[in-house]
Amino acid sequence: MTSPRAALLVSAGLAALMLSTPVCAAEEYDDAAPIVVVGAADHYRTDDVDATKTGTALRDTPQSVAVIGREQLDDQAVEQLNDALRYVPGVTLGQGEGHRDQVVLRGQSSTADFFLDGLRDDAQYYRPLYNTQRVEVLKGANALLFGRGGGGGIINRVSKVSALHGTHGSMAAGADSWGAWSLAGDLDLALADNAGLRINATYEDFANHRDSYQGSFTGFAPSLTARFGERTLVTLAYEYDRDRRVTDRGVPSLGGVPIQGYDRTFFGSSTINQSRVDAHVVRTRIDHELGDQLTLSVSGQFADYDKYYANVLPAGTSATTVTLSGYDNGVQRRNWIGQANLVWKGQTGPIGHTLLAGIEGGQQDTLSTRRDVLFGAARTLTGTVPLARVLSLPVVDWTPINRASSSDVRSLSAYLQDQIELAPWLQAIVGARYDDFRIDSRNTINGFTASRSDGKWSPRLGLVIKPREQISLYASYAKSFLPQSGDQFTVLDATTATLAPEAFRNLELGVKWDPAAQLSFTAALFQVDRANTRSNDPLSGNPVLTGKSRVRGFEAGMAGQVLPQWQISLGYTWQEGEIRSATTAAPAGRQLDKLPHHQFSAWTRYDLTGKFGLGLGLVHQSGQWATISNAVRLPGFTRLDAALFYDLNDRVAVQLNVENLTDARYYPSAHTDHNISTGEPINARLTLRLKL
Repeated sequence: MTSPRAALLVSAGLAALMLSTPVCAAEEYDDAAPIVVVGAADHYRTDDVDATKTGTALRDTPQSVAVIGREQLDDQAVEQLNDALRYVPGVTLGQGEGHRDQVVLRGQSSTADFFLDGLRDDAQYYRPLYNTQRVEVLKGANALLFGRGGGGGIINRVSKVSALHGTHGSMAAGADSWGAWSLAGDLDLALADNAGLRINATYEDFANHRDSYQGSFTGFAPSLTARFGERTLVTLAYEYDRDRRVTDRGVPSLGGVPIQGYDRTFFGSSTINQSRVDAHVVRTRIDHELGDQLTLSVSGQFADYDKYYANVLPAGTSATTVTLSGYDNGVQRRNWIGQANLVWKGQTGPIGHTLLAGIEGGQQDTLSTRRDVLFGAARTLTGTVPLARVLSLPVVDWTPINRASSSDVRSLSAYLQDQIELAPWLQAIVGARYDDFRIDSRNTINGFTASRSDGKWSPRLGLVIKPREQISLYASYAKSFLPQSGDQFTVLDATTATLAPEAFRNLELGVKWDPAAQLSFTAALFQVDRANTRSNDPLSGNPVLTGKSRVRGFEAGMAGQVLPQWQISLGYTWQEGEIRSATTAAPAGRQLDKLPHHQFSAWTRYDLTGKFGLGLGLVHQSGQWATISNAVRLPGFTRLDAALFYDLNDRVAVQLNVENLTDARYYPSAHTDHNISTGEPINARLTLRLKL
């Protein structure tokens, strides 16, 4: 197979079009200034997003897409990706074991379907937003453009870039009622008429309602953008993220619901439960226009992730005692990715075409180790202590390293997509991607090695009918796949090496309507079928490919500017999902976990005057099962948020955000039946913003 590093170098001479089409950097900056001021008359934009890599407007894209722009992120005072996603219906959050982002998109759980400027960012860590221009949630199978995984959708962060003109800057400082605080700076400096340097940096100090919880985050992200002539734009970016925090696995359940009266109790060890992440990501992007209808671009990324986490966690409880277990895990990962695309827009007779041809190569090297916690003088793998407001833990120690592996993942892909305009009111999208995927794994304790190669096709078909310019009706079909070894590919054993990849099929019917120039409405019906899910045969006990599931749903949303002083972001999703084939893990008919039937979110900002504005938000989620056992249910909840915005002058603004205004008790996510996260009680955050 061609080396992915070689593919990276080859692609530098060819092209890669990122998730956004080549645009003037100044236009990017103007659409989302680094500081939001009352009366700015901006709206929560959704029309910047390109879900096809060809510059196609969202209204003409046969796919559901949700967008959280910089304006909304600032208005809601969110600094971490998982907090921002709470306002996206159809997305539920897994607990992520207290040390990583984990999302459930259309019933499909993932720790790896994350992207940064269109390139895979699949390590397990909490992603910051200090250097983010907007967050894009592309729902449904996305393998044609993004490769493996993404059966329920993908999440892409778009970074800030230089405006290439003038000097702009902002600073922000915030603190909340639990003692958490942060500082952030954003400087955009024009180095010449055709070059600019943008630097974003932040420091966050963590605190919340949980006992023993603390930590900090440091981020530094410079980027250099230069224009060469009228047709070439080059960006070089680096990001360093340093995260230190307590690993919190939440509370156990009792009687089929989260245990009551212990929402602040820390079921762990303040000395052992620690998570450490150092991430270095270097990216480059070159956009070059060969002609009016032909674009060549290139992008590449190198990422180095060094992570360690350890935890003591609840494994079960009675009314008087709680059982604990624990382990640690160290992971070192390096990713190389190169991507190249060619986009041509033209005609063949009366038929219009937007043709995308691309290649992508990737290499992922991972080293992983694990130990287990030993409790008390007996050095047992579990410990039982009295249930109390503050737990008294026995002395703990560690086993020797009992799991250790190295893995090497290599992939090479090619894809072709044609958007065909058969008539002004009728468009079709036809495309396919071929992935050559290989994983080599070695158990470094016993020396066992395993390998597997898969070659998979991922098709995409779509039809768009436009009865009017502002209205689109669409239908789409897409497939995706995920090789067997979990979505992190840290180890491949003798069984998984023999199993075919998991398969995802997405069907979707929808409508998109722009009732005003800065306001959009979307609605869609969808179905996601998942097959080849690994489970154990009930007779032999051997893993077999019998797992099947189906998720059906409806979603609707509206976002944008209703009036010059009134902005909204609304969304509703109804979903149901079930197992469709009996396994030892779950019988047919059992409901999927972390899949509430109803989700509703609303965020609105209204500027009463040129200096004073109000914000109001609501998140509602019906009850959901904690796991596939359907033994523990997380109750439904409704959370109300509010905000006040005030401009002291043209350069200084203050805002007050209050989360959970009614002090509702809720349990937003879980990892197991006995690892359940508790929602934060009422919390106020004051932010001061300075525009330089």
